[in-house]
Amino acid sequence: MSLAGRHAPRRVRAATVALAGGGVALAATGAWLLRTFDPNAPGNPFPPCMFYSATGWHCPACGLTRCLHALAHGDLPRAFSMNPLLFALLALAPLFAAWHLGWRPPWLQRLARIASDPKPWIVLVLVYWIARNLPWFPFTLLAPG
Repeated sequence: MSLAGRHAPRRVRAATVALAGGGVALAATGAWLLRTFDPNAPGNPFPPCMFYSATGWHCPACGLTRCLHALAHGDLPRAFSMNPLLFALLALAPLFAAWHLGWRPPWLQRLARIASDPKPWIVLVLVYWIARNLPWFPFTLLAPG
């Protein structure tokens, strides 16, 4: 066995721990920024949506920062009004995390099978993108408020 092959698992474990630690640090920094700064206030450190700035149309992620800011402050109605799709997907995140950690109840298998296919996600995002830019009620509710 080569020297590289013998130490590969240790390196992989170290890289995984480093990535996880970096992810936790990044998430903690993001949470602190969202708790400290209001993305609605002038002079905030968050960049505006480049797509909206260039086109005047809402992208699927428009309102994401304001949604996360509202969630960080426990304002669920405001978070939902900023980006309903993100709000709904965040509600599903614990189920997907539990699935990847090994909890696989039979009732969740169909949802996991659908969620692992990229086609429904692409369709969902495209339909959401179009719908949130339509100027009629109830589609106007999908635009960040």
